[in-house]
Parts: sequence; C-alpha cells; structure tokens
Amino acid sequence: MIGGAVLNYWRAGLDAVPDEVWRHPGLDVLLLPDNALTQLPARIGTLTALRTLDLGHNRLTFVPPELGDLTALGDFLYLHDNRLTSLPEELGRLTRLAYLNVGENRLTALPESLGAMAGLVELRAQHNRLAALPASLGSLRSLRELWLRGNDLAALPEGVRRLSSLRELELRENAFAAVPEALRGLPALRRLDLRSNRLRDLPAWLAELPSLEKLDLRWNDLRDGAATAATVAALRARGCVVLY
Repeated sequence: MIGGAVLNYWRAGLDAVPDEVWRHPGLDVLLLPDNALTQLPARIGTLTALRTLDLGHNRLTFVPPELGDLTALGDFLYLHDNRLTSLPEELGRLTRLAYLNVGENRLTALPESLGAMAGLVELRAQHNRLAALPASLGSLRSLRELWLRGNDLAALPEGVRRLSSLRELELRENAFAAVPEALRGLPALRRLDLRSNRLRDLPAWLAELPSLEKLDLRWNDLRDGAATAATVAALRARGCVVLY
C-alpha cells in the first residue's frame, strides 16, 4: 500500500484508520475513500506534511478540530459522501488548500472561517441542507468554481460580488425566487446554472455579465414577459447559450 509518500486504502474494507498510518509522519497523500470509517482520530493532526487527504464515501458523522493542524494541505481535501452535520471552524486554518469537497452530507451551515481559506480554487458543497452561506465567502478571491446544487438556498451573501475569479456557479435545485443580485457585475462568470428553482423573471443586468457563455434556466416558472424576453435575446445575440 506504500508508494513513496502515499498510503492508499481505497476500498480496503476498513472501519477504522489503520495503525500503519501513524508510522508515517512524513506522509504526503493519504487515501481512505470507499470504506466504512465512522471516526477520524484527533491524531490526524499529527500528519502535518499531508498535501492530500481523501475521506470520501465513508460514514463519518464528525471530523475533529485537529484537521485544522494540517496546514500543509495544499491540494485536495475530500469529505464528500459522509454523514457530517457540521464542520469545525479550525478548517479555516487550511489557507493553502485548493480543492474542498464537502458535498453529499447533512450540513446545515459552513464555518464562518471559510473565508480565511485563501487558496481555494474549487468548493463543492452540493446536496446538503444549507439555507445560508457564510458572509466570509466573498473573501475567496481565487475561487473559480462553486457547486451548491440541492440545498435550501434562497439568497447569496453580498460578498459574493467580490468573487472576481469565479467562472462556474451551480445553484441548481435550490429555492431562489430571483437571480441573486450579488452576481451582478461578476467579471469572470462563464457558466451559471439555475435549473429547478422558483424564478419568475430575469433581471436586465444578466445581459451585462461580460464573460457569461451559458445560462441554464430550465425547470423554473419563468413568465413570458417583455423584460425576460429582452434579456434572453440580448444574451443570445452576443453568443451566450441560454436554456429555458
């Protein structure tokens, strides 16, 4: 299972982290996906050289605050497909982390410290129970992709308008009754997915998003008003694909 500085226990039938892991304090990559882990020991915080940690597809209901001690974690942290109901505020100490996947859990909130994770390029939090996002989200100036499908969101924090690097935003299957005003003027946004929400109308400013290439509005209840038709026509005239 050892390959250089990598330990790979993918689908190893584990219900606990193996003791062998703690004998490799200089470990770079630890892969434990698709097992039956129910607990992550606080001792995980001693693996301070880790760059990637994969705990996806397990049965975790809790991750310890010591996860925040893994400050070298700069590549990937996979916590998706578990049974997590919360995340520790100490996660914000992972300022180098580029990719965080906490999708397919039971989260009702994301930590306010999320905004300190300055290295984040992609954040996946799809299929949780989120009704709001932390105000600090707008501090993630390097964020390019944000995946929030299948939550209970009806609004976005105002700080989202500062996400100048954001290219892809998935808001499918939420509770938006209007296109969030916080998206207005985002310079890099290329793809916006608003399928299966509660939209009735489209704001004119959507046609002013300079980089928008695809707008998916299917499975809403859009009215055939002149304002919506004008916005769609303006987007299509400049080459944006609009589906509704």
